[in-house]
Amino acid sequence: MDRRTFLSGAAVVSASVALAACGEGEDQENQQTAETGTPDNPAEAPSVSRGMREWRLVTTWPKNFPGLGTGAQRLADHITTASEGRLTVKLYAAGELVPPFENFDAVREGKAQMSHAAAYYWINKHRSTPFYAAVPGGLVAQEHNAWVYHGGGQELWDELYAEFGLKAFLAGNSGTQMGGWFQKEINSIEDFQGLKMRIPGLGAEVINRLGATAVNLPGGEIMPALQSGVIDATEWVGPWNDLAFGFYKITKNYYGPGFHEPGTASELLLNKAAWDGLEPDLQAIVEDAAAATNVRMLAEFTAANNESQRVLVEEHGVELRPFPKDVFDEMLVHSDDVVRATAEEGDLARRIFESWERFRSEARARNPYAEQGYLQLRG
Repeated sequence: MDRRTFLSGAAVVSASVALAACGEGEDQENQQTAETGTPDNPAEAPSVSRGMREWRLVTTWPKNFPGLGTGAQRLADHITTASEGRLTVKLYAAGELVPPFENFDAVREGKAQMSHAAAYYWINKHRSTPFYAAVPGGLVAQEHNAWVYHGGGQELWDELYAEFGLKAFLAGNSGTQMGGWFQKEINSIEDFQGLKMRIPGLGAEVINRLGATAVNLPGGEIMPALQSGVIDATEWVGPWNDLAFGFYKITKNYYGPGFHEPGTASELLLNKAAWDGLEPDLQAIVEDAAAATNVRMLAEFTAANNESQRVLVEEHGVELRPFPKDVFDEMLVHSDDVVRATAEEGDLARRIFESWERFRSEARARNPYAEQGYLQLRG
């Protein structure tokens, strides 16, 4: 993709608008029912036409936001096209059907059948959900995919979400995220004292331990909060999405990489009753569409971040720098404590942590002789 493709996407950041949920009329007798997701019965509702279904996909992203919003739309379109309309997916951006941080309950209750979001937003539902997005000091995207697909992560994810009547698949990754934008320079740990920073998931707990106050905001609310001084710093994603939001207009202090999200996965969240009601071929289409989105989104973010970083530095005068090593080291020490503490939340939480930690340990032993070693030698 060329520079124009990336940067035209970066200009598209729209506020969410309210849309009324639409219902379908009663179908004729003997028509096949479909999971359109009424609150009274999420697994059974009138079908659009014989053998057809229309599902709602809610997201936590602004409408058509580069990479995340557009990736969710690509996922919806993939399912609709591959199923030849037997499963039509209609996307609702953040706030159009439900507020962005209510997606989990909306899908669980059947107001929507699907959600595209990051699992760490649901930490108040269960302390282990961040393992399926990103945790501080954790896995990069390639490692995360390997753990979920081939290291036992998916099976534990199924067990975790089954408690809520849900099912999920990986459906995107934004790669290693930046450390964030700060109104003042970070030269020592003392610079975090009293600082108010937007950051979600377990990374928020690390920031609190550094003496700052973490604030969790959906994407669409970050820029006004930074402009007004409600927050002093924010992380969001990386150069592509950060350029789109225009954080460089507020401050030029941009730090990276971040300790908190080494490879942030997006999830396709499904109402399990609706999922179980799909024919096997439609289930295969949905699962394959999620996997395709997972691969393509990471590639798109990698390419777009390269170009967008250059634009931020060369065209907008952004001061790009790493955190001081002693600061980053202390971040990782607290990260390890915070992540390990999740294992104390119960048997399933312990098994998720142990599975993840075992995989991370094996990856650490391998990394010097794989990508990490090569990149260091390549310089």
